[in-house]
Amino acid sequence: GKGILAADESTGTIGKRFAPIDVENTEENALLFTSEGIEKHISGVIMYEETLFQSTASGKPFPELLKGLGIITGIKVDKGVVPLPGTDGETVTQGIDGLAERCKKYYAAGARFAKWRGVLRISDSGCPSELSIMENCGRLARYAAICQANGLVPIVEPEILMDGEHSIEVAAAVTQKVLAAQYKLLHDHHVLLEGTLLKPNMVRSGESCPVQATNAEIAAATVRVLQNTLPVAVPGVNFLSGGMSEEDASVALNEINKLDAKKPWSLSFSYGRALQASCLKAWCGKEENTKAAQDAFMARAKANGEANLGTYAGGASGDSESLHVKNYAY
Repeated sequence: GKGILAADESTGTIGKRFAPIDVENTEENALLFTSEGIEKHISGVIMYEETLFQSTASGKPFPELLKGLGIITGIKVDKGVVPLPGTDGETVTQGIDGLAERCKKYYAAGARFAKWRGVLRISDSGCPSELSIMENCGRLARYAAICQANGLVPIVEPEILMDGEHSIEVAAAVTQKVLAAQYKLLHDHHVLLEGTLLKPNMVRSGESCPVQATNAEIAAATVRVLQNTLPVAVPGVNFLSGGMSEEDASVALNEINKLDAKKPWSLSFSYGRALQASCLKAWCGKEENTKAAQDAFMARAKANGEANLGTYAGGASGDSESLHVKNYAY
């Protein structure tokens, strides 16, 4: 099984994580991309704009390195979130201005797919509001149309954050409402669904909910929501990890693929933190730890590759600690 490595955190976000170990962003990307056997479990890599134009120590551009391994290069094209005035702290993603020109530039540099993240949240005050849903899903649809017009496959990511005390039932109702709106808007924008991927959250209890759903319950709720909203024309779903621990992200994906239900799509992963946390911990920015760090990364990549097939037995080395960051922005 294979999935996508999300290595698209902004310079600021990743810089904060690297500050304690005094490391440059380029070094971590080179560490991940040169891991032996990466192509067995990773079929695509999403990069931040800066990374797309970087090279290995020997001078080979990252997209060229990955292409040689049969891995497709993707690019994060949004410009982050800004507040949505008049709402209870909701946001909308910016970056539509100049997007067509940027897509042309990214295609020329070797990118073949793109990603845009809309961020929605659940709250007792009624979030996500209709305004937040329409604005975020509308911009995702507009972005998808612009990408396709410029040769890039758009990954559509309407992420509902797991912050809050809500139950899995509430998460399911909200996710279903958001995805239904998203696909109506993609139709309205004349987006070719066969040429898109969906990157959704799994349906799960809020991080602070006193009763946490099991991975099997997460799988059942997630698949049911997709059955109710996702057209069969969409070829694949690559779930985000959304702050789940490395092990939980793998086990939940495995449960989804094990589930005996109608699932006419490829159900895989597009993980960032859940593929890199134990790798960074093992590495600490020290050259002598490179092999250990790459081994840690490959252990998680293999676990998720198996989860994509529903054959992960659990227990791969890695963190079982939550990677949740409140109001996660990158």
